[in-house]
Amino acid sequence: MAIGQRQFGKALEETLKRSGDTRGMVGRIIHVDPSLVGKIIKGSRKPSHEVMRETARHYDDGQLYIAAAGEVTDGAFAPWLDNVDLHRASVLFKTVEEMREVLAASGEAPISKTNDQISEEERQQIKRLLMETVEAITALTHLAAVLCKEYSFSWLGTWKEHRAELKAKKYIR
Repeated sequence: MAIGQRQFGKALEETLKRSGDTRGMVGRIIHVDPSLVGKIIKGSRKPSHEVMRETARHYDDGQLYIAAAGEVTDGAFAPWLDNVDLHRASVLFKTVEEMREVLAASGEAPISKTNDQISEEERQQIKRLLMETVEAITALTHLAAVLCKEYSFSWLGTWKEHRAELKAKKYIR
C-alpha cells in the first residue's frame, strides 16, 4: 500500500462519525454505490480523484482535503496527524515551536552557496533546514485545518481567497 493510500478512507470515516452521515448518504451525495464508500473506508479500494474531490467539497473538511492531496501525490504532502493533540491551542503552540526551529536552522544553512560549492557538513545543515521546513508546513497545515473546523471557516473558501490575493499581487496568473 502506498504511503498516502488509506488516508482518505480514514479521513472519510472520521468525517462520517462527526457528521452522523451514513455511507449511503455520502454515496448518494457523490453518486456512487454505498458499498464503494465502505471499500474506500476499509482501504480495499482506492478512491478516484473525482470521488475524493466531490467528497471533500461536500464536507469542506481540511482533513479530507489533506488526505486527498496525500493520496494524489503518493505521500508528497503533509500527512494528517492522527496521534497528536489537535486542540487549537496545542496545534498553535506546536506550530510556533516548529517555525522557531526553521528560523534557527535558517541561520546556520549556507543557502547563499550553490550545490557544487558546499561541503558535506554544509549539505547536512541545508538538509536540516529542509526537514524543519517540512515539519513547519505540516504544523501550519494542521493549524489552518483546526482553525477552519473550530471556527466554521470554509477550507476551500480560505484557499480560494488566498489564491485570489496571490493573483491580485501577480504572484500567480
